[in-house]
Amino acid sequence: MSDAPVRSAGSTRPARPNPNAVVAVLALAGITVSLMQTLVIPIVPELPNYLNASASNAAWAVTATLLAAAVATPVAGRIGDMFGKRLMLLISLVLLVAGSVVCALSDTLVPMIVGRTLQGLAAAVVPLGISIMRDELPPERLAGSTALMSASLGVGGALGLPTAAFIADHYDWHVLFWTSAALGVVAFALVMLLVPESRVRSGGRFDAVGAVGLAVGLVSLLLAVSKGADWGWASGTTLGLFALAVVVLVAWGFFELRAAQPLVDLRTTVRRQVLFTNLASIAFGFSMFAMSLVLPQLLQLPTQTGYGLGRSMMTVGLVMAPQGLVMMAFAPVSAAITKARGPKITLMTGAVIVAAGYGLNIVLMSEVWHLILVSCVIGAGVGFAYGAMPALIMGAVPASETAAANSLNTLMRSIGTSVASAVAGVILAQLTISLGGHTLPSENGFKVVMAIGAGAAVLAFVLAAFLPGRRPADAEPDPAAAELSAEPVG
Repeated sequence: MSDAPVRSAGSTRPARPNPNAVVAVLALAGITVSLMQTLVIPIVPELPNYLNASASNAAWAVTATLLAAAVATPVAGRIGDMFGKRLMLLISLVLLVAGSVVCALSDTLVPMIVGRTLQGLAAAVVPLGISIMRDELPPERLAGSTALMSASLGVGGALGLPTAAFIADHYDWHVLFWTSAALGVVAFALVMLLVPESRVRSGGRFDAVGAVGLAVGLVSLLLAVSKGADWGWASGTTLGLFALAVVVLVAWGFFELRAAQPLVDLRTTVRRQVLFTNLASIAFGFSMFAMSLVLPQLLQLPTQTGYGLGRSMMTVGLVMAPQGLVMMAFAPVSAAITKARGPKITLMTGAVIVAAGYGLNIVLMSEVWHLILVSCVIGAGVGFAYGAMPALIMGAVPASETAAANSLNTLMRSIGTSVASAVAGVILAQLTISLGGHTLPSENGFKVVMAIGAGAAVLAFVLAAFLPGRRPADAEPDPAAAELSAEPVG
């Protein structure tokens, strides 16, 4: 357990902020960051031409963001706990703006990768925002507000697709990044004006060795997972990266257990409530991203396949957009169930809904409205789950570790999405048909991916069943109760 939180002295702290303003500004910041992640999707096929690079090299514009986000999220969370969550949130938004401007000025590969890396370093905005809410909002507002903040990930991602497709079709592609930069500036200004800095800080010394070790381990793991299909899963590069990840992460774990002030408190992460929430997060990340891979391809494949719908990227964006709105609409429902029955029940409910959505997708995939229905059902389930996860995490950790714990949970979801991308890519590359000299994913391949997505949701349900049935974290948990209910697994 870390030291007790440090609260800054002095009388300069303003009165309790307007909760509505804090929630709205933080949700906007979350939507801005998630928009950044989807803005490039419509132009991915054209990036080699735009950047005068090969397709494999241009793909680094996407991979760089993934790797940077994985490293930055836990590090920014820990620094936020130590020195100020609002400070780290503002720094993250500055990095987002800087990266967007670099990309907007880019016409070659290297500056684009640099800019996308800077954008990825802003990924901690959502867990930092959730942690600020815990510090600043009245207890009765916390469940609904954190559910809304979690939903901002889906909202930004869903709304980003049609917006980006429209911009890409009607304007120069650089406008995408100028748009991202402008949104980042607005979010930064609003945070400066309306969100106060919390006095809840852990203090201490930053674990630089732990940060480097985690960065090397995560980059090795995610690089192998994301590029394994291109390099060959049995290639020396892929296997070497997997081996390096195992060795480094095991050594990192031993180091963190012995560190006086670790980057990640591993003793906290093995508490039952934290451990099983994080494991369920991996499964949910996998399940949510499987849909994001399947539906756009089904919509865009030619009708000659017999199952493709032959639609444009703009249509893809419009089909996926309602999912984000459904996630936002169900945030208060998720909060109500959490208050009444506890976040464990909310998480299990979300898992059932997501599994049902994939079941629908297996039998309903021949019309555009089928895919809209499926995306909305899955979006509702993800909204339930993502709203419950912060409540579960915050119910098991002290306030001084909130940002680090939420950031680690966000990282677990990202690992799930990376694994989903790799697994779906392998399946769709193996189960194919030939049409006009082109090799395309088969209908059975899509159904297999959907079945695996449903299986991942069922796995999340099973994992959630092991969570302790506890009252939701509407207020700071009683220390004695937290110790009794947060025992390590084993």
